[in-house]
Amino acid sequence: MAMTLRLTEDETAALREYAQSHGISMQEAARDAIHQLVHDERRNAFSRLIRERDRELLDRLAQ
Repeated sequence: MAMTLRLTEDETAALREYAQSHGISMQEAARDAIHQLVHDERRNAFSRLIRERDRELLDRLAQ
């Protein structure tokens, strides 16, 4: 699906610099950033779930 992404001049410059330094296109750099953001959010949600679910066990292990 096509999408138009509007960036500020500073955001465009930062994306261009990142892409050039990693030898990838700006589009690939933007997609990689989105994938990383989604991965981080899923990992954080899973971590919260485990901490909440196993709070009692984790407290006992900490003692």
